[in-house]
Amino acid sequence: MQKETIECVFADGKEKHGMRWTTLRGLKKLSMQAMLIFASMNANWTWVSLVTA
Repeated sequence: MQKETIECVFADGKEKHGMRWTTLRGLKKLSMQAMLIFASMNANWTWVSLVTA
């Protein structure tokens, strides 16, 4: 179950949030971009779960 959930998260990030490629260079910049993308995904999931509850 957990493996499928994690795979789904990365698939959403790649398909919906532009994680297939980047214009940034360097580990620090890429890490910052990934954290911002996952933070926005978490905020969206939290919002949807609060609205539907």
